[in-house]
Amino acid sequence: MSNVQTGPKLEDRLPDQANRGLSARKLAIMAIFIALSAVGALIKIPSPVGTVALDAAPGFFVAIGFGGWLGAVVAAIGHLLTAGITGFPLTLPVHLAIAVGMAACAWVYGWFGRKGPVGLVIGFVLAVIINAPVLGLIMVPIGGWALYVAALPSLAIGAVVNLAIATLAYQALRKTRLLS
Repeated sequence: MSNVQTGPKLEDRLPDQANRGLSARKLAIMAIFIALSAVGALIKIPSPVGTVALDAAPGFFVAIGFGGWLGAVVAAIGHLLTAGITGFPLTLPVHLAIAVGMAACAWVYGWFGRKGPVGLVIGFVLAVIINAPVLGLIMVPIGGWALYVAALPSLAIGAVVNLAIATLAYQALRKTRLLS
């Protein structure tokens, strides 16, 4: 007999513990939606900065459909893909900060959105507020208030379009086996 002790068997765990960790399924979901973010990164919304695109919709969808943390990762990587395609116009450190902010937007949207129709609306509104006016403040030290004011409409439009795509896709698929 071996003195090596192993952890509890899967059937001995609590139900919420059995789903912890990064499974192959979760990795596959993230990979597929990161690829969709790369496609969305090529669909730009005109802005003074050039990094407003449809890259966040997959992250928002994953956040509400599969979990906030997965969606946060997809949204952050989606922003970095868009920024990389455009040459990191606000510098790499600024785009890393924006990626963290996009992750927060996706997580907030997913957390509230999973709480029902009212939560979905609250999550939508909060994600737009975080995405446009709050994250837009990151540009003030670089381009001043003029750049912030000039970029704000396109940031808001981009946020609303990305969230609308994610919300409509979720509503269409929420009762299917794809999201179980």
